[in-house]
Amino acid sequence: MDQSQQQESNKSRSYEVELVISKMLRIGVLIAGAVIVIGLLQYLITGESGYPGDTFPTTFGGIFEGLFQLKAMAVIETGLLLLILTPVFRVFVSLFVFWAEKDYRFVGITAVVLIILIVSFLLGKVG
Repeated sequence: MDQSQQQESNKSRSYEVELVISKMLRIGVLIAGAVIVIGLLQYLITGESGYPGDTFPTTFGGIFEGLFQLKAMAVIETGLLLLILTPVFRVFVSLFVFWAEKDYRFVGITAVVLIILIVSFLLGKVG
């Protein structure tokens, strides 16, 4: 395989990876949106968030506990969590894609971005 064929093959592979990642993002957004809409419909139909007064869950445990009890606010918050985690999942998958392509420079960059995201979530939980 000469150099031009190899470059064309790399472009084709990169394009395929971009398509997979874009589909993954679209699917994540659609699922998150559907979950949010289900929670909103549940809230509009019942008129109740599932929690007394103006309270709502603020921890992962509280959200998932409410989700298993099918509380409207917990369903909405689960959809929001899915929406937030969709691009984080994309960064995680990109890390392995770059590793498989042996593009170690982008593995390093992507790993740093993923670490920053994780640290920011942990600091947000603490603060």
